[in-house]
Amino acid sequence: MILSIQQVTKRYENHLALNQINLDIPEGQIFGLLGPNGAGKTSLIRIINQITAPDEGFVYFNGEPLSQKHIEQIGYLPEERGLYKKMKVGEQLVYLARLKGLTKEVAIARLKDWFIKLDIKDWWNKPVEDLSKGMQQKTQFISTIVHRPKLLILDEPFSGFDPINANMLKDEILQLKAEGTSILFSTHRMESVEELCDGIALINHAEVVLVGNKNEIQNQFKKNEYQVVVEGEFPADWTNFAVLQRDNQTVNIKLNPNVTTNVALTELITRVNVLAFKEIIPTFNDIFIQVVGS
Repeated sequence: MILSIQQVTKRYENHLALNQINLDIPEGQIFGLLGPNGAGKTSLIRIINQITAPDEGFVYFNGEPLSQKHIEQIGYLPEERGLYKKMKVGEQLVYLARLKGLTKEVAIARLKDWFIKLDIKDWWNKPVEDLSKGMQQKTQFISTIVHRPKLLILDEPFSGFDPINANMLKDEILQLKAEGTSILFSTHRMESVEELCDGIALINHAEVVLVGNKNEIQNQFKKNEYQVVVEGEFPADWTNFAVLQRDNQTVNIKLNPNVTTNVALTELITRVNVLAFKEIIPTFNDIFIQVVGS
């Protein structure tokens, strides 16, 4: 495990931000940290970055108690970006890279590679305030990964990006994972969770209410529902399933208890021409609403 969080509690005056959090984040995966606003995600991220400390409990990094020496092995892209507006882009990135332990020479060499890779070669001597929001996002992303951290924490990383640059960033995140980087990914964009994450933890009211492998969680929330595409009239009376919704030739059905897909299909093909039949897998947006709403 890249991170092991054990019995972590955090209070702010009369507010309980985290309540006995237990969470293991596997090495080499993209792990989604989800939850509504005010659930405790930011409090946990701040503890991992050692901006604050837990009131109770322990955090372990690669099997060792989390300490200052681990700062250089962590990269953090916050939701609220924090670049110095008057500084030139190259100057600022060299400064931030040196804070993470790189020499000036190594920092410049790595930064030049990233400037070429992200097609921003002309930005080196521009002040940050002259850049668009999307350009500033690229700049801050580079500052987050230039020291090649073992753990990368991304908080709403796609905020401010147009679709083309969002896809570029997505590719870079997947490449970092392929190279062995462990990524903690906090977002409200459930489509990004489905596309990128291997596992997730959902925090609500300061507690972990759902955790596990992404596919296993989706299977856990399946409702034995299927989508059928048919040709011709679709009768109203069926023995082995109930009709939930119909949109032209696409019909959503729910199998009755103990009815298998083979039995349902057999009944279907004796009465209509079936063009397609697939299981309805719940989206993480549906799961999020169901768990948080309850």
